[in-house]
Amino acid sequence: MADLRQQTRMKLLDAAQASIRAKGYAATSVDDICAGAGVTKGGFFHYFKSKQDAVLAAVDHWNEFTGEIFATAPYAHLADPRDRVLGYVDFRMEILDRPVPEFTCLLGALVQELYQTHEDIRAACDAGMSAHIASIEADIAEARSKYAPDADWSAESLGYFIQSVLQGSFIYSKAKHEAETARANLRHLRRYIESLLPTSL
Repeated sequence: MADLRQQTRMKLLDAAQASIRAKGYAATSVDDICAGAGVTKGGFFHYFKSKQDAVLAAVDHWNEFTGEIFATAPYAHLADPRDRVLGYVDFRMEILDRPVPEFTCLLGALVQELYQTHEDIRAACDAGMSAHIASIEADIAEARSKYAPDADWSAESLGYFIQSVLQGSFIYSKAKHEAETARANLRHLRRYIESLLPTSL
């Protein structure tokens, strides 16, 4: 029974994520979430007090889910740190082969819409995005130490720059209903990282 309850809760969280990524927080209703999960409205309120409560749980679920995806991605096991950093960008490019709502970021979408009106959701998204940046900082720092020890930039600053390119690219993908602009941006990002981490002088 506990497993069934957990499965139902996960269905609701997945449905909330999918709806928000497709049409935003305000346009997503509890009815939308229930329909997407195949759960009654009464069932929804058995697990969550409100839509906002469900979205906060969805942010946590997103962080766990995506954290596992990136931790187990092929690039994460490459021996050279420079290859891991570039592999991360390549992996993000591969994800662009999906429909736009499926490769955009739940946290970025929420922040753009709610940063002035829902402080708890903004803070949760900030924590999740910052934690993701921190997860790739170690590879950037190791690559910097090996390939650009005298560089005047920090691993943290490059981590934030990479994520800024990604989030901006997601916005353009939504505006244009296509991924090619985002893919071109990431190719430029890859070339820029290669220039910051030269393999030869």
